[in-house]
Amino acid sequence: MSNNTPTLKEKYRKEVVPALKEELGYKNVMEVPRLKKVVLSQGIGAATADKKLIEYAVDEMSRISGQKAIATYSKKDISNFKLRKGMPIGAKVTLRGDKMYEFLERLIWAALPSIRDFNGIKKNGFDGRGNYTLGITEQIIFPEIDIDKVNRIAGMDITFVTSANTDKEAKALLEKFGLPFKK
Repeated sequence: MSNNTPTLKEKYRKEVVPALKEELGYKNVMEVPRLKKVVLSQGIGAATADKKLIEYAVDEMSRISGQKAIATYSKKDISNFKLRKGMPIGAKVTLRGDKMYEFLERLIWAALPSIRDFNGIKKNGFDGRGNYTLGITEQIIFPEIDIDKVNRIAGMDITFVTSANTDKEAKALLEKFGLPFKK
């Protein structure tokens, strides 16, 4: 490995690109889909009553991703949910480049295997344009989270944004990275 390049980034260049070029019949290596970014997002419904929950969420997301997370705010008033425009309602962080590959490594090799009764991720999280969203029910599967300091179990969505044009291409790319899809 050369000067701290994430293992998956090396793997993408050396193994994934040639394999996908062959498998999907591309003429040029630049046609091979790549991972553009990974977005972690968490909606916190109870935040309308307790503003502290957003701070906890931002802190946990920052710890999980290795990059500062930001609070997200409501765009409009919704009286049924006691929601005013501009109220904090969640947290998110967008990872690109090396941080994205490092997070993906931790997700594949540490977090997902620690889920109880885990037998693969669902195949139906694709959006039709080559992006995949994976829902996680508990943030405690990540090794960065100290289980004793967690004040409430919260889930999150992890969205993989790829340059693929179809879901088939995106799935092939994510499988080559090592995401364990259900058989």
